[in-house]
Amino acid sequence: MTIHRLLAQMTVTDLDAATAWYTALLGRGPDTRPMRGLIEWHLSDTHGIQVWAEPDRAGHSTVVLYESDLDGRLTRLAHAGIHHDGPRITDTSRVLTLTDPDGNRAVFVAPLAPGNH
Repeated sequence: MTIHRLLAQMTVTDLDAATAWYTALLGRGPDTRPMRGLIEWHLSDTHGIQVWAEPDRAGHSTVVLYESDLDGRLTRLAHAGIHHDGPRITDTSRVLTLTDPDGNRAVFVAPLAPGNH
């Protein structure tokens, strides 16, 4: 058996508000609405994000996304009106943590260039 695809699921209280926020975060609307209460962004052929309306579980999800152009992402977030405190530097990466309206975390990670530790 082989797993061919992974979808991270973010649980929310208000699907309309979440749709607006994740659309701003990802720079485009959802790719599909497979069933009532569920929307999906397909970020590649092998991974994506689901946003699922389940108020009792909302606000306890995290997705970590490895970003090839964190500076470009920061610019897009500013244009989209998504507030953040900027990336923090770790031993190996720049890490930007964002919080959706329910308290879920979307974390963008970009590796530091060699010699920038």
